[in-house]
Amino acid sequence: MSAGFAPSERKGPVGVAVIGAGNISKQYLDNLTVFPDLKVLVIADLFEATAEARAKEYGIPEWGGVEKALNHPDVEIIVNLTIPAAHVEVATAAVNAGKHVWTEKPFSLDRDSGLGLLKAADAAGIRLGTAPDTFLGAGLQTARRIIERGDIGTPLTGLTTFQTPGPESWHPNPAFLFQKGAGPLFDMAPYYLTALIQTFGSVRKVAAVGSAAKATRVIGSGPKAGEEFAVEVPTHVSAMAQFESGASSHSVFSFESPRLRMGFVEITGTEATLSLPDPNYFDGDLKLWRPGADEPEIIPAVGPANGRGLGALDMARALRAGTAHRATGDLAYHVLDTMVSISESVETGSFVDVTSNAPVSATVPEDWAPETATL
Repeated sequence: MSAGFAPSERKGPVGVAVIGAGNISKQYLDNLTVFPDLKVLVIADLFEATAEARAKEYGIPEWGGVEKALNHPDVEIIVNLTIPAAHVEVATAAVNAGKHVWTEKPFSLDRDSGLGLLKAADAAGIRLGTAPDTFLGAGLQTARRIIERGDIGTPLTGLTTFQTPGPESWHPNPAFLFQKGAGPLFDMAPYYLTALIQTFGSVRKVAAVGSAAKATRVIGSGPKAGEEFAVEVPTHVSAMAQFESGASSHSVFSFESPRLRMGFVEITGTEATLSLPDPNYFDGDLKLWRPGADEPEIIPAVGPANGRGLGALDMARALRAGTAHRATGDLAYHVLDTMVSISESVETGSFVDVTSNAPVSATVPEDWAPETATL
């Protein structure tokens, strides 16, 4: 939707406010505060003392409640790092305040609110961007170049696996990860589905089964260790997808495996199989498996791999130039629509059609330099 935007009338670094000063804000701020094309002006949180502490940690000049960020005249992009249940509410408030929005995944928890946000932003001429931005990193961008130049032939199938025992052993407050809008599907599938969609195009239909081994779980560390909480969503999901290209994939998303299998993504084509790096990260070598070969060819990733915040930077540069940013709201909504469809298939035991579409994102140039001032 951003391809038709005119260049921004403002010049110089793009003003940013972060809403949500929780754990993940550190990963963003490590980058947002050093990219010269961005200027973090405010950090906001419902708990203003938390915002103040994070602001002082990173040298951010202002902090306060949500309105502090929404009303700041020099803020152009809101980076929305709130909990999943608040994503649409905060993003909508930002749109209404005339701010462009980068939001953490998931885009929304249901189709209606997600579509409402897309329509509101479109009507207001506001850009939406959503995590994951890991697909902009060197690892997955190198994979895309390999596939697009034909090194594996025609892509046919995808295989992805994410299996862990669950986050309650190490996360100090894990209950929200087992509530609506989370679980291994909504929490982790965005990384894997985005990688598949960037390879095969839009998803057209899905089929899935799911289960929950336990009705409750126990916090294993931190000040709440020993507390029990309810499990509200499937903690193991096995899903098949068919794409517009005719290709298909099989994915496992699980919080029920004592054996860790994280970051496994393979794309098989008519000529070879490509093992991708973990889609939850921005870098990593690739492995190209050819028929008859005993060992794969190791291919180093090429390009930027700074970490979370690349999507917000890409949006900022596109805003100034009047070009399309890459991690769009339409892409994020299609990922959300696919996850909701998988969830519906788990509940109904039938195939579910996916009617939304994902735009084809432009590749990231190998020499794209986040640490260089361009504005």
